[in-house]
Amino acid sequence: MTTPGEEMHALVERLYPLCRSITGDGVRATLDIVGEYIPLQVHEVPTGTRVLDWTVPQEWNIRDAYVADASGRRVVDFAASSLHVLGYSVPVAATLPLSELRGHLHTLPEHPSWVPYRTSYYTPEWGFCLAQETLDALPDGDYEVRIDSTLADGHLTYAEHVVPGEVADEVIVSCHVCHPSLANDNLAGVAVAVHLARELAERTPYHTYRFVFAPGTIGAITWLARNAERIDRVKHGLVLACAGDRGRLTYKRSRRGDAGIDRVMRHVLETSGRPHHIKEFTPYGYDERQYCSPGFDLGVGSLSRTPYAGYPEYHTSADNPDFVSPEAMEDTLAVCREAFEVLDRDRRYLNLSPYGEPQLGRRGLYDSLGGRSDAKQAQMAMLWVLSLSDGEHGLLDVAERAGLPFDTVADAADALRAAGLIKA
Repeated sequence: MTTPGEEMHALVERLYPLCRSITGDGVRATLDIVGEYIPLQVHEVPTGTRVLDWTVPQEWNIRDAYVADASGRRVVDFAASSLHVLGYSVPVAATLPLSELRGHLHTLPEHPSWVPYRTSYYTPEWGFCLAQETLDALPDGDYEVRIDSTLADGHLTYAEHVVPGEVADEVIVSCHVCHPSLANDNLAGVAVAVHLARELAERTPYHTYRFVFAPGTIGAITWLARNAERIDRVKHGLVLACAGDRGRLTYKRSRRGDAGIDRVMRHVLETSGRPHHIKEFTPYGYDERQYCSPGFDLGVGSLSRTPYAGYPEYHTSADNPDFVSPEAMEDTLAVCREAFEVLDRDRRYLNLSPYGEPQLGRRGLYDSLGGRSDAKQAQMAMLWVLSLSDGEHGLLDVAERAGLPFDTVADAADALRAAGLIKA
């Protein structure tokens, strides 16, 4: 029987070969595969559509690309890796001397065997990415250059998956689907989101969970532009990125810094004992900066392991399926699961017997603790919930003030509610 981590890793491996960009058939092929795991509502937004201060660009597709030497041997070949072509390269068919071709070649001299990932989304350009050691081995001479691509009016594609909850208030989970063959950034985030959505669908959560699979930056901006009238439903949000490397977990706060998701993630990470780092918000990074832009000011943070640009393999061919591990993705999934459980169970209650301490023994509440290894802790949780159930404090407030695990406090609240001592 496979573990959730193994299932997520298999999805990463399946998606890895596809050539993705901010538009095009690679994004559609990616969403087709994701759609085999969870039902998706796919949206196509035409080129030229105004989205906030941006405009949906022309659609880019590519069929083939290569650099061939005089013998016809492909020394750089798109068929071997989608990273070999500068993203959004315009079509080209030419024969150039190496001295002229060098201006269109991108390498990583500090990592001579790795191929970099480079793009030119909004400036017409063409180019190839290759290993420095490959470039060093090329003799002077003429090379055939071919990029069989199209830039034409089309669409930007993104998709949503919704897990209905008891209430219409939403938690959004967002991940980008625009990067080509990069496993950690961000196929691991996609895989974690898919598995998280499947887990949530096995029960009816309290909140409604909306998963957004969209190209980075322009995709999130497009989603915001198309959902501006219902944005007030979004109460919490999390951007998933770089979710599968072996580094410690990193949480980046929302722009507000004190949003509900910020408190929840801090509590979950600190009480779990996991190695972690909590970063303050900066207006650079992934799509949390779009959701947190001042006009929307959503309570959206970002969860990753090693942050963007924080590991040498970032945006290179070394970010391959071997770089991400099933165990790391499973750990990221577990943190999301724990955080969303806190979001869903955090309530404000009112003590229905507020004058003096109610007698718990005659209601069987003490007896119910007899078999628990944490009976003393559970008893204290009941007393704390009763004390702070004044309609002003939520269960997370109780857990933080009492220094108790949230699930212990929430279980105590469930027991007290069942006994008729508190109400939501």
